[in-house]
Amino acid sequence: MTAEWATVLVGVLSFAGTLMGAYFSNKRSQALIAYRIEQLEKKVDKHNSVIERTFKLEEAEAVQNEQIKVINHRIEDLEKIEQSRGNDNK
Repeated sequence: MTAEWATVLVGVLSFAGTLMGAYFSNKRSQALIAYRIEQLEKKVDKHNSVIERTFKLEEAEAVQNEQIKVINHRIEDLEKIEQSRGNDNK
């Protein structure tokens, strides 16, 4: 009967060891997953920051291009005025 109890005890201890091993392995995996998710969130934040800055730069570029068009139009108008003055003096 002692051998039977020893067998049962070994089985129970083996089962408990397996459960504890699985628990600690799972806990370690969860910690690693949480860490990797945190790192991915940081990368996404950096990426979103770059996208926002790029959008602002594109808006600024569009405004500057429009200003350049207006300036070129004004220069053309001034050149036409200057040419008409030059033709009037001749």
